[in-house]
Amino acid sequence: MFGELLVTAGVVVMLFVVWQLWIGDMIGAARNTAEAQSLAEEWSAQATDPPAEPTASPDPSEQPTEAPAEDAPIEPVVAAEPGDGQEFGIMYIPRFGPDYQVRIGGGVSRARTLDTIGIGHYPGTQMPGEVGNFAVAAHRTGYGGAPFYRIAELHVGDAIIIETQDGWYTYRFRTLEYVRPSAVEVLNAVPQDTVAGTGERYLTMTSCSPKHTIMERIIGYSVFDSFTPRSAGAPAELTEQVS
Repeated sequence: MFGELLVTAGVVVMLFVVWQLWIGDMIGAARNTAEAQSLAEEWSAQATDPPAEPTASPDPSEQPTEAPAEDAPIEPVVAAEPGDGQEFGIMYIPRFGPDYQVRIGGGVSRARTLDTIGIGHYPGTQMPGEVGNFAVAAHRTGYGGAPFYRIAELHVGDAIIIETQDGWYTYRFRTLEYVRPSAVEVLNAVPQDTVAGTGERYLTMTSCSPKHTIMERIIGYSVFDSFTPRSAGAPAELTEQVS
């Protein structure tokens, strides 16, 4: 009888592990995709609303300003830092497939952001497109759909796109690093001296390593590539082919 109870308990534990490590992640990822799509559609609908009527006629005496060159990079819009648990962005990574769409929220607490929204923004670090380090965190398993489960599969040059209400910010992946949990310097404005240098715009992605443990941290560094305003439509990088 006691042996049967042990076998039953073992089966229950195994089923829980399977749920926690695989089925739960799949359900969470599907939920993240659906909610991210809904948020993107909301921003798109707001952008297509008819513009307000002008309040005054332009002054004919004013000289027109010189139009920027067609190939000149567009200066990115920098939004204010979000509140804790406030959704403000969506991350896309073509390397992870067309269904990879994960919401980003303010803060990195499990209860308000990582377990419920997916990806969290470290308070005090920069925002998308801002000079400095836009640093984020996410799980690799078990909660919130494990958004960074495949972070170690990124290739140099892979596009990582952040969508906000203002438009799309494209970063290009550079390198991975493994550090101790105490290595808070990865959140510095210049996170790694070998990435580039001061005056640049970075994206730093942090998660646990190895998978299913918290012994170390895996850090993914990317460098800003371009900004696409919402009025210009989604960038080609969203459907970029990867091999």
